[in-house]
Amino acid sequence: MAILDAQMSTKRGKIRGRESRNQTLTTKVTATEYRAVEDAAASEAKTTGEWLRDLALEAVAVKAAGGTETVMLPEIVGVRLLLVNALRSVAIGQTMTPEAFDKLLDQIGTAKHELAGKLLAEGGR
Repeated sequence: MAILDAQMSTKRGKIRGRESRNQTLTTKVTATEYRAVEDAAASEAKTTGEWLRDLALEAVAVKAAGGTETVMLPEIVGVRLLLVNALRSVAIGQTMTPEAFDKLLDQIGTAKHELAGKLLAEGGR
């Protein structure tokens, strides 16, 4: 009987190996918004509550990390600048020396954050 008792005991406040969820977040939406949320949740085979919880926690994680836009956008801008500038040389039949390529990389490294900031300020055009 002692073995059975040991298997049956669980820590209070723990469900399925995780902290129990006992706090509620609520909001009001229109009927149209509600249907849109239901459809989005269903497309991921989740309940609306589960889908909203995942979305809210993802937003918190993104904000804590400084936002994906502020992290990713400068890198994307940098890659675009590199492609445009390197491919332009190729398209017009010029060859790029290793020194010119290194200079281009340095210029992109200093300009990408400024350009990304401008794009964010303009609304992401």
